Amino acid sequence: MIWARLPKTRHTQSKPLRFVGILLVALLAVALTSSLGFWQLRRAATKEAWQAQMAQRAEMAVVDGASLGQADDSPDNRAGLIHRTVRLEGQWLADQTVFLDNRQMNARVGFYVLTPLRLTASKAVILVQRGWVPRHFTERSRLPDVPTPTGDVTITGRIALAPSKLYELGDSGEGPIRQNLDLVALRAKTGWPLLEVTVVQTGAPSEGLLREWPQPATGVEKHHGYAFQWFGLSALITLLYVWFQIVRRNTTPKP
Repeated sequence: MIWARLPKTRHTQSKPLRFVGILLVALLAVALTSSLGFWQLRRAATKEAWQAQMAQRAEMAVVDGASLGQADDSPDNRAGLIHRTVRLEGQWLADQTVFLDNRQMNARVGFYVLTPLRLTASKAVILVQRGWVPRHFTERSRLPDVPTPTGDVTITGRIALAPSKLYELGDSGEGPIRQNLDLVALRAKTGWPLLEVTVVQTGAPSEGLLREWPQPATGVEKHHGYAFQWFGLSALITLLYVWFQIVRRNTTPKP
């Protein structure tokens, strides 16, 4: 009789342990998914603040490009000018124009045309993203005809970081058509006093170039979507635990 009761006793003793184990796993899962949801919300808030800063800077007074590259200018100062409108005066270094391949504008694939501009006041060089031009339909290596004015020019644009890089296999090379452009490498190769920021030229189309630049994507909606998924998973875990461990446990007839 004693041996016959042992399995039942062990089974009865294991139930509380299993209940506690499932409870701990559920609590850890809810804590983890909830923390990931709040992390996504914090990232969204950070990018919303950055977006507001972009809009605020765009409304500020136009920066005088003559101040760029001067003795009292600095990389920290230029970093504070990102997204601000600037007016530049200088001369194009037309023979150093670079065409960034596989860039889209209005859902069409073509080139971003980048030409260095030597500033009249400081003699520093800044890379200008002049606009977009379509690529030849059959001859991918054919350079588009982009006329570049000679002599002194005045342009308006917004101060920006270097163009975003696309994935590529191997080196971009040193030809006029490239997948990406590294400003540090360009400065080392040419010896120019090249600034680490660029200017995205704005205004009406000219020289065959379109300037309907896409707005920088912050990805706020993406983070809100991820947060919703994590919080939804946390709620699902809670509901499953309540249903199987509390509701069904108390409604199922005991043997």
